[in-house]
Amino acid sequence: MSTMFAALCLYLLFGCFLISAAGAEPLPPPNVTLITLNTNYTLVWDWDHAAADVTFTAEYLPKYKLKYKRTNLNWYKACDKTPHKSCDFTALNLHYLGIFVFRVRVNVNGNHSDWVQKEFCPDKDAALGPPTKVELKPAGSGLDIYISDPLTSTNLSMKEKIPELYYDIVYWKYTEDKRASRNHTLNSTMNVVTLSDLLAWTLYCVTVQSRHDYYNKRSVFTTPQCMQTEGPVPWWTIVRYFLGSLMICFLIVLLIVYVFFRCFKTVKSTFFPSGQLPKHFEEYFCDSPASDIPRLLSPDKEAEILCHKVTICPEPAFLEIHDPPPEALQELAQGLEPDSSGRHSRQGSSGSRDSGVYSTEGGSGLPQTSSGQSSTGAEDSWQAPIKQQEQVKMQDMAPELKSQRLMADEGVVDVCV
Repeated sequence: MSTMFAALCLYLLFGCFLISAAGAEPLPPPNVTLITLNTNYTLVWDWDHAAADVTFTAEYLPKYKLKYKRTNLNWYKACDKTPHKSCDFTALNLHYLGIFVFRVRVNVNGNHSDWVQKEFCPDKDAALGPPTKVELKPAGSGLDIYISDPLTSTNLSMKEKIPELYYDIVYWKYTEDKRASRNHTLNSTMNVVTLSDLLAWTLYCVTVQSRHDYYNKRSVFTTPQCMQTEGPVPWWTIVRYFLGSLMICFLIVLLIVYVFFRCFKTVKSTFFPSGQLPKHFEEYFCDSPASDIPRLLSPDKEAEILCHKVTICPEPAFLEIHDPPPEALQELAQGLEPDSSGRHSRQGSSGSRDSGVYSTEGGSGLPQTSSGQSSTGAEDSWQAPIKQQEQVKMQDMAPELKSQRLMADEGVVDVCV
């Protein structure tokens, strides 16, 4: 009996423990914070407990409504039973100068934890973002800086929310050895700023941040951008560019002339060759006697064409001997004069002896009578000038005869005068 009573007591205690465990409230979420940038607001928290079916609920309410002494306040839900450990309030378009109260709780198996509240004023607590874009452009020996305003969640300028917004511009001279150079600072509310106190042809780097002094807001600096300044161009640079461009133009023109010359030479040698075919070859190879275009071989021609070697030789030169006209003989006969011995002297006897040509007509070489001797002497006297003239003509033709080769089958020609 006692044993049964003890078991019943244990059972009742265990049931009470289960009921108390099921009805216990879960712990609230710890480390509730806000992540903000311009008009983007996100409420985040931590939750490390391993419990099933855990959700979170986040709500907000303008702070001035909490002053009303009412028990049932109408809170606006931002995230209802979400499994995520964050809630985005950006889409709610909260007034930038207002003050709001955010709260979040944990839901576990139908039970709710206590609310964790967080007061938030965007104008005071929201972080300020850097400029959207920074561009550099050279302006002579200075630099023009173009700054784009930070944007809201609806892509509007933050100057509409913060009219006192300005920019802190830091610039310095870039060095390759990475040594720390002196930084220069410039504050401006304008979106276009000109840096004029710079050195010509020098590389400068620029970075910009947004600032709001009322709540001492400062954004992070933008990524440094570097650009080289300009200035007056030295004369030696102009001369160098001019000579370089002149050399390039000369090489281009030379190349064009060379290509044109090679093409012209190729076309000329192809269509207008310097060597001309003989007339009988042109009549055979050309389509018509008046055509200069060779006739192409037809496809039905034999692949192999048999040819014979043709040798073209110049015409041989022939020796021509001309007799003097009768008028020249008469003039020579009148010029003869008899000497005192009754025998005619022969003019140019030395020339006759040199020529080696003598007449054999009129005698047989035997002694003749005086009348025969006188007639023979007379005949020799008028024939001597003729021989001399023919000898002179042969001497004049001697160089021409030497320059021309006589054919071997011409033989020897005997000439008698």
